Amino acid sequence: MTLAAKLLTLREFTHLPNIEESPAWELLDGVPCQKPMPTIHHSRLQKWLVATIDNLNSPYEAFPELRCVLSHNSVVPDVVVIHQDRVPQDNEPLKGAPDWAIEILSRDQSTTKVIAKIQSCLQEGTKLGWLIDPEEKVIMVFRPDRPLALLKGQAVLPVISDMELLLTVEQVFDCLQSNKK
Repeated sequence: MTLAAKLLTLREFTHLPNIEESPAWELLDGVPCQKPMPTIHHSRLQKWLVATIDNLNSPYEAFPELRCVLSHNSVVPDVVVIHQDRVPQDNEPLKGAPDWAIEILSRDQSTTKVIAKIQSCLQEGTKLGWLIDPEEKVIMVFRPDRPLALLKGQAVLPVISDMELLLTVEQVFDCLQSNKK
């Protein structure tokens, strides 16, 4: 859902009531927009990714739906991975871009808008972005210094440099299979 056509500044946006209601509101290029309600696939991927990343012995921590306040935008990636030194201590949003931003594409979500969100994070310091497309079973990988990569099947996914995680695209999508029969 998008608010009226009036463009907002980051300051105006942060003073709006209910931007933290579920699902959260974001501001990208002056346009406020509410994230879509997640589906079971979205939720399962998000839960699995956070647990997988947090179970590593690394200086990074993964968070679902953590607000990141950039210089002009306020985004809420599906999964935010940040170095433990950057974890907000005061129950506030993350100031600045995450080290790694992961987005999970929903059916009613604009791919272009999600890519724009990842690119805005990359422009402000994000080292790695993933856009997971559950319908196509592909993961788009964004890095500030390399072209877009479309990975599928047994392709090994890149992670941030201080992290030891060997993960294929297929392994990510395997989490969508129900474990309970």
